[in-house]
Amino acid sequence: MAVEHSMQSSTIVDVLEKILDKGVVIAGDITVGIADIELLTIKIRLIVASVDKAKEIGMDWWENDPYLTSKATDNNTKALQEENKRLQERLESLEQSMSKNRLNSKEFNY
Repeated sequence: MAVEHSMQSSTIVDVLEKILDKGVVIAGDITVGIADIELLTIKIRLIVASVDKAKEIGMDWWENDPYLTSKATDNNTKALQEENKRLQERLESLEQSMSKNRLNSKEFNY
């Protein structure tokens, strides 16, 4: 009896190329409970896709993660500097307002 082989075989490279081109989503939930009381739920979502495909569907979190790109760190530093400047100005304004109030209250006390 002869063994028949399929003429339509795929190499691992072909399969990987199709997966990266189209993308694959793997989703699952793990729930731990005792006596019908849910103690822990872990939601697992895994997307396997090429960078181009991920960007196409709106996933670009690695571009804004300061651990993965220096551009995100620079943007974050600038935002923090601007916030710090605004807070300093606000603090100075409050201190001036408080000192004016102290002077006015001393005038009324005498």
